[in-house]
Amino acid sequence: MIADWLAFRAIDLLMGIALLLIVPTFILWIECTAALFPPRRKLLQQGSSHRPKVNILIPAHNEAPILKATLEQLLPQLKDRDKLLVIADNCEDETASIARAAGVDVIERREPDRRGKGYALDYGLKFLAAGNTCDSPGDSQNSASVVLLIDADSIVHSGTVDQLACLAFATGRPVQATYLLTPKAHPEPKEAVSALAFLVKNLVRPRGLDRLGLPCLLTGTGMALPWSAIELVSLASGNIVEDMQLGLDLAIAGFAPLLCLEGRVTGALPQQQHAAKSQRTRWEHGHLQTLLTQVPRLMKAALLQKRFTLFTLALDLFVPPLSLLFMTWLVVMAVALLVGILGAGWSPIVPLVLAGTLLLLSVFGAWAKFGRANLPLSALLGIPLYVLWKVPIYFAFLVRPQSQWVRTERDVVKDI
Repeated sequence: MIADWLAFRAIDLLMGIALLLIVPTFILWIECTAALFPPRRKLLQQGSSHRPKVNILIPAHNEAPILKATLEQLLPQLKDRDKLLVIADNCEDETASIARAAGVDVIERREPDRRGKGYALDYGLKFLAAGNTCDSPGDSQNSASVVLLIDADSIVHSGTVDQLACLAFATGRPVQATYLLTPKAHPEPKEAVSALAFLVKNLVRPRGLDRLGLPCLLTGTGMALPWSAIELVSLASGNIVEDMQLGLDLAIAGFAPLLCLEGRVTGALPQQQHAAKSQRTRWEHGHLQTLLTQVPRLMKAALLQKRFTLFTLALDLFVPPLSLLFMTWLVVMAVALLVGILGAGWSPIVPLVLAGTLLLLSVFGAWAKFGRANLPLSALLGIPLYVLWKVPIYFAFLVRPQSQWVRTERDVVKDI
């Protein structure tokens, strides 16, 4: 009797987990499937004929090896009245002097106890708000109605500044550029899968949401914010995924972000193994912490404000990192098969097969449409290795989750 009761409870538990797994895999499938359709056309008020003045902020902490390449790609896109400001944040290298040599305005911040991109951006925004970058004493900070936030290790492709500025100005909403990481010419299987996972997260899923007429999360560098939105949120924090948190705060404040497919910003996957692991640890731990804390917050705000867009953002955020989703599905499927073989029952297999099919269709469809040109099909064979590489990262989240911002060590950029 006791054995039968335990078997019954095991089946119930597995069925509950299997049904729960259908939710994120179904959301992922909807987003990835919608991304396969042609994108919606953005209606820009007056389009490129009314490009607003912009202020561009670049937070930089010891970015001397790569800052010059970033500035060389970005400066030709500025108009006469635009302002570019580098925040040399607790730097111990030549970051500030390199920026000044390029003819860029620089401010330096010295607060070793308050480290992180959020603190640096808050410092820069306060500097702009004080009117210190205005063309004349009669100007106000709002003479530049849009602020662009660019990371120091990003390559901002031609035309991106115009696209972001126009869309943010026309809609009055935050705008996120298409931000991708580029692997090296002949990546190892693990690196290829990492690039594919990043592509799904930062291009495919946001594109699917945009196709459905829904807002997206902020994914990092290449963000354009209207001044009217900036005034309602605070950036001063050491949040390890400050961009994602900023997007959620803006959405709750009534400024849900939009995707700008035409704007393109790229970075490079770290070539050093310890740097890649450090970067992924920060991203994965930050994503999971944000999922656990912000999904309930978004749901509550959606009910109180009666806004469907907040509910859809909560659903999007509910999808965990792909490797963790796949890992969880694999473990639960293995346990369900074992339980079935032992004679307890096979009922959890049906929803698990459905969840696995949705996951497979999502990843394969994303690769076929968006990753096929740069990533060979053989790269998908590296998924098990990539998942194994992630196991210690997720285990560390259970034992000692990362809570402090840590800068990813950069590779030296020799040219663009």
